[in-house]
Amino acid sequence: MSSYAAIGIDIGGTHIKSGLILPDGKVLASHKTETEASAGKSGLMAKLAGLLQTYSEEAAAAGVKLAGTGIGSAGYINREGTVAFATDNLPGWSGTTLRADIEKLSGLPAAVDNDVNVIALGEQWLGAGRGWDTFLCVALGTGVGGCYIREGSPLHGRDGFAGAYGHMVVAFGGEPCTCGHRGCWEQYASVTALKRLIRERGGETLEEASPPELFARARAGDETAMAIVRLYAEYVATGLSGLIHAFNPPAIVVGGAVTEQGDFLFDLIRRHVLDMTMPAYTAAPVPIVPAELGGTAGMFGAAKLLFDRLKAEQL
Repeated sequence: MSSYAAIGIDIGGTHIKSGLILPDGKVLASHKTETEASAGKSGLMAKLAGLLQTYSEEAAAAGVKLAGTGIGSAGYINREGTVAFATDNLPGWSGTTLRADIEKLSGLPAAVDNDVNVIALGEQWLGAGRGWDTFLCVALGTGVGGCYIREGSPLHGRDGFAGAYGHMVVAFGGEPCTCGHRGCWEQYASVTALKRLIRERGGETLEEASPPELFARARAGDETAMAIVRLYAEYVATGLSGLIHAFNPPAIVVGGAVTEQGDFLFDLIRRHVLDMTMPAYTAAPVPIVPAELGGTAGMFGAAKLLFDRLKAEQL
């Protein structure tokens, strides 16, 4: 057994998922707690402090040394590990010097990044991205986020904010977005957008259906449900095609709850992407695959973030 382990923490607006993880990916302990974001920054930091203490005790009981803490957090995280901006999903979180605060609390090294970046790292380490050291990761959830993994590391951009693919404008003057603009991709490709499509196009029989119910009805042959699924697949493909033109990626890993639909949805997306993408980019098809780790990807990726920091400092 490895003599050391990292704490991996994935902070979301609803839950905090975390684990005590060895360098080979084995999980010694894990916890899922409610974020209770309404308690603000002080409440969230208190929860993190409690987790650090719990894992310190669990590491000691397992006979391993704690190497430090990796954290993936919602929001825009700069290169110093500070939350430059977070939405009201995490009230009061903007401006939090998260890396410095965690290092002060634990007395150990910490590494902090955006939640989708650590999801991508997790998928590369133990999930659908295992076969590529360079690939594009897109997460379809309440919004749309992404990360370009280049030679094993996230592409951060100037300030650390690269990957906000959901705010590419795909429909000029289109649906209003929470960012204040209109026509952003996440207003068409997110799960939130899919729910709106169901309300708008589902008619009396489908307007109250959840996304899983929609897909079940489509699989059973409901024409209205299938029409919505096809339209949603086209919206997803529109953004993916643009990203293929921008990045020319070896592969694309798509995460989020819709990945549960497998090839029923992904085959539609793949066909639309082929139709929308210039032939030079698809002479060798770009694999578009569903993520594999589900809700644990961020936890694993956060631990990997810490391991990568420690490795880089030893070079």
